[in-house]
Amino acid sequence: MTVTEDTVETDPYREQPYDLLGIGIGPFNLSLAALADGVPYLSAAFYDRERAFRWHPGLLIEGSTLQVPFLADLVSLADPTSRWSFLNWLKARERLFPFYFAERFHVHRAEYDAYCRWVAESLTSTHFGRRVDSVRWNPGRGLFEVGDTRFDADGQAVSQGRSHARNLVLGIGSEPYVPEALRPLAEAPVVPVVHSADYLAHRDRLLAAGHVTVVGAGQSGAEVFLDLLRARPAGGERLTWIARSPAFAPMEYSKLGLEQFTPDYASFFHGLAEPVRDALLPRQWQLHRAVDHGTLAAIHDELYRRSLGGGWPDAVLTPGVTVRTAGRMGMGAVELHLEHQEQGTRTRMVTNAVVLATGYRERSTDTLLAALDAYIRHDGAGRPRIDEQHRIVLDPAVGGSVYVQNADRHSHGVGAPDLGLAAWRSAVILNSVTGKEPYPLPARTAFTTYGLTSATAPVSEIPSARPAGIRGS
Repeated sequence: MTVTEDTVETDPYREQPYDLLGIGIGPFNLSLAALADGVPYLSAAFYDRERAFRWHPGLLIEGSTLQVPFLADLVSLADPTSRWSFLNWLKARERLFPFYFAERFHVHRAEYDAYCRWVAESLTSTHFGRRVDSVRWNPGRGLFEVGDTRFDADGQAVSQGRSHARNLVLGIGSEPYVPEALRPLAEAPVVPVVHSADYLAHRDRLLAAGHVTVVGAGQSGAEVFLDLLRARPAGGERLTWIARSPAFAPMEYSKLGLEQFTPDYASFFHGLAEPVRDALLPRQWQLHRAVDHGTLAAIHDELYRRSLGGGWPDAVLTPGVTVRTAGRMGMGAVELHLEHQEQGTRTRMVTNAVVLATGYRERSTDTLLAALDAYIRHDGAGRPRIDEQHRIVLDPAVGGSVYVQNADRHSHGVGAPDLGLAAWRSAVILNSVTGKEPYPLPARTAFTTYGLTSATAPVSEIPSARPAGIRGS
């Protein structure tokens, strides 16, 4: 069906403005929707262009687990009594006792995905198959006006609609990042050059390839390498794992180190000067771009097992390597031009398939918010300024607020994309939107005190520690 102005909807539910309208339904906006469900005086709706909830389907590798405890579900760290908790999902599936005896703190990714789908399909505020096309401020009505397109089960556009809201929240998530040197290859279907986000869809092709190269030393790269290693015969692994990072390093997982994923640290980070924040983020790579200890151990165990009969497995693991350029070689191979950063050496490598575990980047909001750009205040790097309550700083002429989910690492720090802060951020947003406190939050969340505060006495005020009765020389 061709969508025209004649098919713009005027459904009754669109006639009244929403208090909060969410764009995108990933885990973060789903958390917000779940907690908003517990606020009876708040009207909210959430739109997503996908036809159903999907969470990293290409990386639901058998046996893979979340890197955060199950308490980092959609609601528990803000409201452990919510009916949308992970434990209540287990109870509804009659799996609470098996989970209890399994003594699992980190749940399977497939299990988390199924839990989120249960919540998304049960809430009345979540609307899939609706792509938001435009957002503008209507000064006459004092509301945001949102234009969207509705799709049917076959993915065909069937109608357009308009909604109005007092406040918006952007949860459009991130998208796979492909380094510029490899983009031409990723767009050519002849040789499999795929991002790890699509790994499972291409797994059979990758297993059939003569030689496979995995690029990237984060958790995704490690899981893909381990899965390929386990599936290929001993002595015929023909695998290479390269990464730009200086080592296949373990994730920082000490108790006090993890406190950098607390609201206390996010508040401290937000209060730092912009140049300090920008310089600090790259130095924190081992907090979120390294590999779980268990995954590294499993890789080493598998390699060691394959060496028991003597000799070495046909697998090369080399950190500190950058892919400078790449090109196709015939119909079944690509050539990677590599450089070792510390050695200063360069070489070429031919491979039959490449998996790019090169991470994700925040989706740009420039197009979506183009009509609001004149109202948005930007920082020195041209990014939207975000206040401590996760609101884009707007011109005072705009009476509503635009909140962001997982798009404020530059303002709130390394924990912005972490699932463990989802419920907290959702509670902060709901408290801000309502002007009340439907979700009371603790004043302190970490043993670590970040920065010097009035509670830290200056050195000149600290009493002498010299024992009484002992005189100095």
